[in-house]
Amino acid sequence: MKKIKYYYNTNTLRYEKLVTPLRVKLLRILGFLSAVFVTVFIIVSIAFQYLPSPNEKKSQDQVRAVREHYEELNSELVKLQGQMAELEKRDNQVYRAIFEASPIPDSAREKAIVSEAEQKLVETLSEDEMASSIAQSMGALANRMNYETKSYADIDKMIANKQQLLAATPAIQPVSNKDLTRIASGFGTRIDPIYKTPKFHAGLDFTAPQGTPIYATANGTVVVAGFTDGGYGNHVVINHGYGYETLYGHMFKVKVHVGQVVKRGEVIGYVGTTGKSTGPHCHYEVHKNGTAVDPIYFFYNDLSPDQFDRILKLSKASNQSFD
Repeated sequence: MKKIKYYYNTNTLRYEKLVTPLRVKLLRILGFLSAVFVTVFIIVSIAFQYLPSPNEKKSQDQVRAVREHYEELNSELVKLQGQMAELEKRDNQVYRAIFEASPIPDSAREKAIVSEAEQKLVETLSEDEMASSIAQSMGALANRMNYETKSYADIDKMIANKQQLLAATPAIQPVSNKDLTRIASGFGTRIDPIYKTPKFHAGLDFTAPQGTPIYATANGTVVVAGFTDGGYGNHVVINHGYGYETLYGHMFKVKVHVGQVVKRGEVIGYVGTTGKSTGPHCHYEVHKNGTAVDPIYFFYNDLSPDQFDRILKLSKASNQSFD
């Protein structure tokens, strides 16, 4: 039940009913509504300022997830870059050094290198900038991997060529010489057995009974096989490629023919004393790019260091050659 209010009228000296004018009622209602609107506005403003909206909260969660994912990717990228750097180092300092090949410069491996300072600014990057940074780093790593793949392909070719080179390099003695007593005359100036004067001796003389097998000292192709003028009698010349040739002189019998491909250790003839010779032996020469070199340094496949030292001393002795 609505309460009725009274007031004391001093003019009539009576209590009379208080009647509120409509204008006052409207003003009061308007004031109340204004206060409500102002209060709501203040509350909403504070809420929007300090409390994120659902969409903002969702966006913030997405940004946070993207940053965390970026940090994981960046950590993995740094690890891969470290591994890549180690491979590049081994490539330049180990593999290519073995084959005497020039190292690949870093500028060829990587067109654009992301600086460490840029990577440290991850937290200040926008999503687009982070995506661009990741793409740049991955692109740089991809360039390095592509060049490294090509480098290893080149090394594979070097290995194949090196194997061929090693197979084509004279590396054993032309006759069996287990007791190391068959080197009778070495490379250099020796006394000619016929004219008894000093003369340059372009190879090694291996004494052996007539008919002793003579072996090819490396893979190659026979270019001379038989008797020709020049004092070598029946002899064989093998072209090994890579600038190497070997000559085997004074054979009793030649077993190979011109154009025949031979392997290291294959019998190519037998010891004899044909041509300018004073006794059964194998005259053996090694040529590199057309120049005679000391064959004593091409016996590393079948000699120990002590054995090599022994035959080296024998080959250096001043004596008379057999041819």
